[in-house]
Amino acid sequence: MGENNIFKVLADDQRREILVMLKGGRMSAGEIAEALQITPAALSYHLKLLKGADLVMEYKHKNFIYYEINATVFQELILWIQQFGGNKK
Repeated sequence: MGENNIFKVLADDQRREILVMLKGGRMSAGEIAEALQITPAALSYHLKLLKGADLVMEYKHKNFIYYEINATVFQELILWIQQFGGNKK
């Protein structure tokens, strides 16, 4: 996992909003673009970065592509962050 890449991807407000929307379940690109009121090209750029950081997975069903959160990466990221926690004795 490339933590630097993940943090860079998460730095953008719209990408974080996409992740919040996907927290509720799979969505198509059209549904995401409509909810964010952005162009398909802009959404494609954001999804490309999210997929590149493995934060989002893509599924094809008939003529549609659906996106959902890759929970495994978030679990790994949480474990990585927890190593800096203040559990000192």
